[in-house]
Amino acid sequence: MFTLAHLSDPHLPMPRARIVDLLGKRATGYANWWRSRVELHRPEALAGLVADIAAVKPDHIALTGDLVNVSLPEEFERAAAWLATLGPPERVTLVPGNHDVYVATRWGQGLGRWGAYIASDGAPPAAGFEAFPTLRRRGPVALVGLNSGVPKPPFVATGTLGDAQIAAAEKMLVELGREGLCRVVLIHHPPLTTEKRFKRLTDAAAFQAMIRRVGCEIVLHGHNHRSEVARIAGPPGSRTEAVPVVGVTSASAAPESKYGRARYHLIGIEAQGGGWRLSVQLRALRPDGTGCEPDGRIVFESGVAHAQAA
Repeated sequence: MFTLAHLSDPHLPMPRARIVDLLGKRATGYANWWRSRVELHRPEALAGLVADIAAVKPDHIALTGDLVNVSLPEEFERAAAWLATLGPPERVTLVPGNHDVYVATRWGQGLGRWGAYIASDGAPPAAGFEAFPTLRRRGPVALVGLNSGVPKPPFVATGTLGDAQIAAAEKMLVELGREGLCRVVLIHHPPLTTEKRFKRLTDAAAFQAMIRRVGCEIVLHGHNHRSEVARIAGPPGSRTEAVPVVGVTSASAAPESKYGRARYHLIGIEAQGGGWRLSVQLRALRPDGTGCEPDGRIVFESGVAHAQAA
């Protein structure tokens, strides 16, 4: 069995900033952090979760964005150092979130610091947004990374993929399906048409239309800071006719926060009868913060879900 740990939205602690660094949208986000969000995201919660991942030793780690808060250069530097503690680039696959592109930032001062964690197999560290979609093969699993993060106006947290990225992902998923790999799509924003207007993926309908044509085995996302499950339609009559869309709780959520305890998902992937069996174990931070404990399990067999006890 191949094991994949999925975490998202760590929202690492915000450094203090100068007024000159907070012109434009950053000012509102910075104020919001120190007013309320600083109590929602706790570094000790994230540390306990990361320690549990290290103890479990999954085959690979998927991180679906929002490492930083308002895209300050120092935030990217700190996040690069934190990524190194999570694992080396060959063991961790990263896609950005909307907070990672909170404002337009030079690639080298921003996401470029994480380029080795973004890049496709055999490619140098990602040097721009043209790197997406990315592809990493790990055992029977193909990780397809999409970027939904695009700088947006104040008070808007939407994401957008764009026609070119969706078209490239479609071609990639077709080829991977022919190879018989388990196709795991990583994206920050949930690709659902039912999300709130100012937080949604603006081209979710186009993404779903693409998945309905070519399918995939599962979509993993963050953004909502909650563990949640939805479905989107895959190719009619295929083993991926109902594609699971699974979101995960913020990896740094304080136990008393509105999101509940910090969580990550440990996903077991194995071939079964010409399809795939995916067992998603929710692992939640223990009350004392020392690692995590099972908090439920959902098993998908070729897209069909079966809830199980922890």
